[in-house]
Amino acid sequence: MKARTWASMSVVLALVLAACGGDASTDSTVAAETTTTAAEVTTTVAETTTTTEAMATVGTPENPIKVLFVPSAEAAIIVTGGELMAEALNEATGLTYEVIVPTDYSATIEEMCASPENTMGFIPGAAYVEASALCGVDVSFKAVRFGWGVYWAQILVPRDSDFTTIEDLEGKSWAFPDGGSTSGFRVPSLMFSEAGVTPGEQVETGGHTQAALAVYNGEVDFATTFFSPPLLPDGNWDETMAPELADDIIATCGPNEDGDKLVCGTDGEYRILDARASARTDAPDIMQKVRILAISPGIPNDTLSFGPEFPADVRAQIEAALVAFAGTDAWNESIGNQDFYGWTGIEPATDAEYDGLRRIEELLADE
Repeated sequence: MKARTWASMSVVLALVLAACGGDASTDSTVAAETTTTAAEVTTTVAETTTTTEAMATVGTPENPIKVLFVPSAEAAIIVTGGELMAEALNEATGLTYEVIVPTDYSATIEEMCASPENTMGFIPGAAYVEASALCGVDVSFKAVRFGWGVYWAQILVPRDSDFTTIEDLEGKSWAFPDGGSTSGFRVPSLMFSEAGVTPGEQVETGGHTQAALAVYNGEVDFATTFFSPPLLPDGNWDETMAPELADDIIATCGPNEDGDKLVCGTDGEYRILDARASARTDAPDIMQKVRILAISPGIPNDTLSFGPEFPADVRAQIEAALVAFAGTDAWNESIGNQDFYGWTGIEPATDAEYDGLRRIEELLADE
């Protein structure tokens, strides 16, 4: 292993933020298939397949546009929210869409490369970098979450554990969502490499929620998931602040009355947005049982990208329709749902913004 320091990763990701223009801004294998006829939207949750047959015009019922979502959240939630998006796009463009949740991140990339003329994918930064290098997949938009164009990786440990530094995780069991996850695996892998840490048993859980629950249930010593900063009652969180709330506030945390948010404070004035929030139903006291050990430097948000041969005129229609959809209430029931991907908005992205992640992949390849 080449000798480096944790600071080198900070420098790499600082370059990513600079490329973003200084913005301060993600399950288990699915074996069933679901189909809906509403608004000419077909939903498939299954192993992805390819065909060598001649294709009809893109966006027709014979050749629907494949809308791919990586399985970083519960598949049923992705399917439901994905259908809402597809219906809105159908109404705006008159085109036919097929919502697909591949089995994992790699399968998503494979499908985009195998069907270059009719696929669009909501994929994280590392997956985009890989797909771009593999077959020329092209980025269009990036997520915005409560004003942030970046997010972070976090390391979760039991709150009552003695872990105080990354170095304390040497030889400990590790749960992560997917080997292709930027925040759940790729960036943490470099964090461990820079710290000289070799984890012990590794458990791929299939989703960020499941990884957080693995710590909660005592199945592993630590987990890595995405971190989005909490919403605060008296101003915005910034990177000079601790990622975790104070202990006296943590003691008040739990699901709100409707059960759709994880909040803290006497009046629920704080809101948790990291991966623990999506585990609130199964583990309402997860904030009292699981804490953040460390977070990474900022990572460019996940993307909407298109297959390399996607028709430019059709792509332009979809981009305009998505911008319009992002301004509707239905967006919050779709990809804006915090149990889905939690996109509160979208903004244009450029390929150069992901050069920092390319450098991270190069560093990992050298290990």
